[in-house]
Amino acid sequence: MLTDPSRHEAATSMRLTSARPAPQRTVLSSFVSSRNLVESAINSSPARLAILAFLLIVTLFTVLLMLPAASSNGQSTPLHDALFTAVSAVCVTGLTVVSTADHWSFFGQAVILLGIFIGGLGTLTLASILALVVSKKLGVRGKLIAQEAMNSGNRLGEVGSLLRIVISVSLVAEAIIALWLFVRFLTLGETPAQAAWHGVFYAISTFNNAGFTPHSDGLIPYEFDLWILVPIMLGGFVGSLGFPVMLVLIKKGLVFRTWNLHAKLTVQMSLLLLVVGAILWGLMEWDNVKTIGTLSTPDKIVHALFASVMSRSLGFNLVDMNAMTSDTMLLTDMLMFAGGGSASTAGGIKVTTIAVMFLAILAEARGDEDVKVYGRTIPPGAMRVAISVIVMGGTIVAVGTLLLLRISHESLDRVLFEVISAFATCGLSTGLSGELPAEGKYVLTILMFFGRVGTVTLAAALALRERRTLYHFPEERPIIG
Repeated sequence: MLTDPSRHEAATSMRLTSARPAPQRTVLSSFVSSRNLVESAINSSPARLAILAFLLIVTLFTVLLMLPAASSNGQSTPLHDALFTAVSAVCVTGLTVVSTADHWSFFGQAVILLGIFIGGLGTLTLASILALVVSKKLGVRGKLIAQEAMNSGNRLGEVGSLLRIVISVSLVAEAIIALWLFVRFLTLGETPAQAAWHGVFYAISTFNNAGFTPHSDGLIPYEFDLWILVPIMLGGFVGSLGFPVMLVLIKKGLVFRTWNLHAKLTVQMSLLLLVVGAILWGLMEWDNVKTIGTLSTPDKIVHALFASVMSRSLGFNLVDMNAMTSDTMLLTDMLMFAGGGSASTAGGIKVTTIAVMFLAILAEARGDEDVKVYGRTIPPGAMRVAISVIVMGGTIVAVGTLLLLRISHESLDRVLFEVISAFATCGLSTGLSGELPAEGKYVLTILMFFGRVGTVTLAAALALRERRTLYHFPEERPIIG
């Protein structure tokens, strides 16, 4: 008599399950339920899986930071401070409500550093890794979302190796920066253990554009030390380009004409914002005695370059943010909102979003029907995604600013600065984060989470949801402008 194989397997599984003790059955059923949940998210909505991955990681690191062993005084850290720090680390922001050097123990700082490294891999990369760990497979839609995140033309079967390359690139880049800074801190009189820890901490924080510092005074004591400032600037700038661009540079080298369109737009816009930002920042603060007004011309130029790189997402500072002029604060707001490259450790609405919108405006001004650049036509779907990301980012910043104005009763420039820094996961601060009550910290926490997860997930979800229709309604153009 023939038997159904699926029934035989189910019956065998039921017998094995019933033979186990009750606690084991509970653990097994919980694991199966979790695996089914992840597999369902992979197949139905990879973007939802990305949010789930970040929520799980943030929850884990919040619990770890609330442990008494994580604080230097041996007491449990309040929920709002631990959650804020965990989100700031995992979302590679760098905003703090307590001193990283003074409040957290070595264990607490190590937890923060691990959170920065994991968060720096990116939302969609983490979602792909979660799928591999739990369900042992990525699935077609999971591979599609990973492929979309990396802007890769690789076959779907090569996505797994692509993820390994991303992790390898992160480790190698951070190791180079750590070794350089280790040697420099040794020459400044630190012990080998201190120099190693500070080198590793700054390397991971720099490459991932996090902005956390193990020194209570940050980088201000080293504001004239190019042996420290230059590798931090270079590491932060490279990290802000994004893994897709790094993969192109590794494969194609510096031959510009062989790069894909994404790499060309990202590098060009990043360099343009770096140069323009440095020039404008330097001119606005040139005579400000509270910041760089008393420095020599070479030091002013270094400070301006450093500020331009930091404003894009890294978040270290050499001057007091409250001492800057109002126009410089507004310029910094704009640079933070712009951010870095897509699928990078930087935040903001991304430089490619700005490039696509600028090219669309230029095509409209010329009367061109298509948006063309470097012998390529940008599809309308990409422009719709860019518009969605900009509108979403502006709306989140506006709502967050209104809430914090109501909660803090502070001036608009300080509140707007802190809100954009949180949403753009930059980490520059006027000190307002530490002054806010618990509800204000929760608002900034949500802004950091949406800034890191929201825009990139929206972009990926919209890209995968694009569909073709079998009919087309008659066109009618509304009045615009």
